Amino acid sequence: MKHTIVMTGASRGIGRVAAEQILRRSPDAHLLVVARDSSGARLAAELDAGGYTVSHVSADLGSLATVRSAAGEIRGRLDRGDLPPLRGFVGNAGMQYTNALTEGPDGFEATFAVNVLANHLFVRLLQDRFTAPARIVITASDTHFGDFKHNMGMVPGPAWRSPGVLARTGAFPKPETAAGGRTAYSTSKLAAIYLVHEYARRLPAGIDAVAYNPGFVPGTGLARNAGPVSRFAMRRIMPVMTLTPFATSRSVAGRYLANVVLGTTHAPTGSYVDRDRADRSSQESYDPQREGELWAAAERFTAVDTARADTFSGEATSGSPR
Repeated sequence: MKHTIVMTGASRGIGRVAAEQILRRSPDAHLLVVARDSSGARLAAELDAGGYTVSHVSADLGSLATVRSAAGEIRGRLDRGDLPPLRGFVGNAGMQYTNALTEGPDGFEATFAVNVLANHLFVRLLQDRFTAPARIVITASDTHFGDFKHNMGMVPGPAWRSPGVLARTGAFPKPETAAGGRTAYSTSKLAAIYLVHEYARRLPAGIDAVAYNPGFVPGTGLARNAGPVSRFAMRRIMPVMTLTPFATSRSVAGRYLANVVLGTTHAPTGSYVDRDRADRSSQESYDPQREGELWAAAERFTAVDTARADTFSGEATSGSPR
């Protein structure tokens, strides 16, 4: 049966591999990629050239206004029948900055805006347009463990604060440094897992939510905002690590992501998928109090946008706990 899968972060790295895998293995899928104007149109054309059905909507994921606009366009196309039923959302886009002082257009720290709020807003604005069975997949990271075993000391572990603090710049010690930016990244990935747990509780039956960890994947665009030394290392030196158990290649990580999206990997709602299997995330990532506080804060931070979603169809978008 024809269906729509909405995907962010499909233009490069594991997302590009996953997009190609999804189209190849699920020929009934209409893949709708979310990206900035020029890159989105180019990506859709490249993927569509394989004879698949691909379209795009434009959005800057650092801006809640453009996320709202993109979600509104998707809703409208679904309602008009221009898109087949919505059965998937893949929040694969991620950003890591060289500091924790970069502010987005809405006043939120940029890492938190892209890695947490953009996904949350898409989920909430599209929630009532999903046709069960449907699956939401959010790309997480094993940096949320914060130990040497999972990231070899390259990324500091998360430093949880109240969501109101995390959402603003300067939330971590030495926020002007690369360590501050990496702490913002690992903390945002912990937040993503918290929200997946909340989605599993609150979304209607038949709409599953899963967090996916690709492991350490050198050579992606994640470090594009890093300094020249770090960018060189990620592009030229770190890829050698894919020959060891400590890293995953883009092709393998992309295939694993496609497996999760297509349901090949068994993962009940609320699961954390570590590469190719469902597993336990960190002990810290299971905290109902933090999860509830983050949900409430994310609702507040996107309240105007969520409220406007109701005007697209006159229907409420709030979920009810199971």
